[in-house]
Amino acid sequence: MDRLSLQVRKGEIYGFLGLNGAGKTTTIRLLLGMIRPSEGSAWVFGVRVYPGALELWSRVGYLVETPGAYPELTVRENLEVFRRLRRVADPKAVERAIERLGLGPYADRRAVTLSLGNRQRLGLAKALLHDPDLLILDEPMNGLDPAGIVEIRALLQELVHQRGVTVFMSSHLLGEVARIATRIGVMHEGRLIQELGTEELVRRCRRWLVVDARDRRAARAILEAAGFSVDSGENGELVVTGDHAIACPDDVARLLLERNMCLTRLSVEQEDLESYFLRLIGVAPGGER
Repeated sequence: MDRLSLQVRKGEIYGFLGLNGAGKTTTIRLLLGMIRPSEGSAWVFGVRVYPGALELWSRVGYLVETPGAYPELTVRENLEVFRRLRRVADPKAVERAIERLGLGPYADRRAVTLSLGNRQRLGLAKALLHDPDLLILDEPMNGLDPAGIVEIRALLQELVHQRGVTVFMSSHLLGEVARIATRIGVMHEGRLIQELGTEELVRRCRRWLVVDARDRRAARAILEAAGFSVDSGENGELVVTGDHAIACPDDVARLLLERNMCLTRLSVEQEDLESYFLRLIGVAPGGER
């Protein structure tokens, strides 16, 4: 880690993004007191993090890397053990967690028999068992099928909007995190290289106008003569950049139609979030720098 400075606001979902090995899990371990920083310190709820801060951990739920469980115990038994370790007085907390994470059909199955996705659900159930004010989640969507991802996304949004829970979640899936995060921090090689709101993130993605015509060469000549910047796309279509072309594609269409060009395509397209992320960290889509 290199001079990392983070501030997470109460009641927000903070998406902590980066490639595998960028430093996301190390940061989470620092926040949870699992390792000590060589310099500086971490603070949660205004309390400096240290291994014996028991009053702090009563307000924090977490899931770090592979969720752990007693393999020979059932889902229900695992949660009951965790309830007692967390000193949660209400015995119904276990059944609430099972229902909340959709673990009912698997409640009496041994943890060793669970799929990766259901082990992830069990880990999330443990993190939520004591109704924490802060959730620190390392790759919470790992192993979930598309339906499970939608369910967990809805659950996190409900916790934030209805109960005021703060969520700090790491992921390498920028598109998924951008769906629910309030703010996003991008880690690369141990450094925080960008931090911004998700709306600003979308605005920073590149946009361009794709034009195709029966006579591509003539259409390109007309556009360039009119002052438009034109490149060729992967399949030979025309890619027009510049604010005016993107904001007023009807002007481009009118120009070509007045010159009797037969248009076969006209669409404004935008860089996807994964491509933006790779461009930001200087990695080409194929993995080359």
